[in-house]
Amino acid sequence: MKETSNLNCVEKFKNTSNLELAQELSRRLAISHRDWHRLQGDRQAQAGQQLSAALIFLLKEQPELALSHLQQATGWLDKSLKAPGCPDKKSRK
Repeated sequence: MKETSNLNCVEKFKNTSNLELAQELSRRLAISHRDWHRLQGDRQAQAGQQLSAALIFLLKEQPELALSHLQQATGWLDKSLKAPGCPDKKSRK
């Protein structure tokens, strides 16, 4: 049964480009405005968001931007980065 499920998944994405797959992954990993407070300090969520963005830029042949996002992901994982302040509070000033 699981093997059939895997084959269906492969068939489903057979005609999907790598860039489209990366964009879908990025959409799924993006931290929404609604979830920002809950996930602001979640290092795995923040790193995943940055890694998916890096993959998109890599596939678009923009290595400098890919590297920038990769470094941000690394910063989340090695704890050298922390969550910025609330975006709503910044916009109210």
